[in-house]
Amino acid sequence: MTRKGKKFRENQEKIERLKKYNWVEAVQLAIDCAYAKFDESVDLAVRLGVDPRHADQMVRGTVVLPNGVGKDVRVAVFAKGEKEKEATEAGADYVGSDDLVEKIQTGWLEFDKAIATPDMMSSVGKLGRILGPRGMMPNAKLGTVTFDVDRAVKEIKAGKIDFKVEKAGIVHAPMGKKSFGPEKLLENIAAFMETILRLKPPASKGTYLRGIAVSASMGPGIKIDPAYMKDLLNR
Repeated sequence: MTRKGKKFRENQEKIERLKKYNWVEAVQLAIDCAYAKFDESVDLAVRLGVDPRHADQMVRGTVVLPNGVGKDVRVAVFAKGEKEKEATEAGADYVGSDDLVEKIQTGWLEFDKAIATPDMMSSVGKLGRILGPRGMMPNAKLGTVTFDVDRAVKEIKAGKIDFKVEKAGIVHAPMGKKSFGPEKLLENIAAFMETILRLKPPASKGTYLRGIAVSASMGPGIKIDPAYMKDLLNR
């Protein structure tokens, strides 16, 4: 087993291992336990009472975090004609049609998110093996296959993230940077958790929120008591 570094162990000692904290305490602890020289991300992990092997228990969606994630997201848009101009004016970093598809086929991947108009999907579909495993393939369910290019680009630039429950029933998502401070991080977490609750599958039985933890990217996880959910959403 890999031995944790000295700073990690020192920060781990600040946390009561068996205690489940309230949201404010947990987020502040996550910030206090961030020791790297760079501006660490603050991430949330939520364990849900679902079995993702069953389609009717899949939890997947998008949310626009009110304070963004603290990262300049590079957006590529596949569009033709007027929609190319619309994408450029909305702030897309790269815009093209078949020429952009060909560029990606040669190995170019200097972007983070992709949007496509529906009429481009016959061409963009050729990129499934390249973009799919990276989570970058445009998807109508996530709002990235649309003729409303202006809205799609602006939402992603403003802090829209997508998430999907993993095999173990856990959803991971970034909530911002350490430098945001507790208030902005809590606002982002509240927006995310409200979406998670709204997406509860009807087929999910028993306890839906089974565990929640927050951590800085290099720091230890801090458990949160789901019983404090109402306090968070009423902030």
